[in-house]
Amino acid sequence: MTLVLFSYFAAVIVLAAIGVIASRKPVNSALALLVMFFHVAGLFVLLDAEFIAAVQIIVYAGAILVLYLFVVMLLNVRAEEGYHTQGVIGLAVGFGILGEAVMILGRSGFADRFPPSSAPSAVSAVGNTEGLGRVLYTTYLFPFEVASLILLVAMIGAIVLAKKGIFGKEGKRS
Repeated sequence: MTLVLFSYFAAVIVLAAIGVIASRKPVNSALALLVMFFHVAGLFVLLDAEFIAAVQIIVYAGAILVLYLFVVMLLNVRAEEGYHTQGVIGLAVGFGILGEAVMILGRSGFADRFPPSSAPSAVSAVGNTEGLGRVLYTTYLFPFEVASLILLVAMIGAIVLAKKGIFGKEGKRS
């Protein structure tokens, strides 16, 4: 059953990713990206990483995708003409990579190497969320704080760039 669910999630993720790069309309690309994010969360659930699946949905499907849609609406991006060749090339490259991955995984006996329940005993005893929280706020506290500062600087930069277009040359509202 796990292999069937994995195959379903993988196939939909690949098709949605192809839809993201092949769609001529930016909003359709964003919707295909949303489908892909939800199915990646499904893969995390199959790996018994429920917390990561929830974070995937909240952060990527919620925040990042909304940010993409705001950028699309702010820039007023329209469908490009002459975009057909790029889509065909993208499809060909995507199917080529998918074929290579299937061949490599078929030769290496990928399913035999990783049993379905390979969770470490420490995580199984405590739980995914509690174990992740302990490691994040003890061992990896400094990188976590650095990442939060980088995100803060990026947010301030986005606000400054967005406000630049509101005012005219003299600094007054137009």
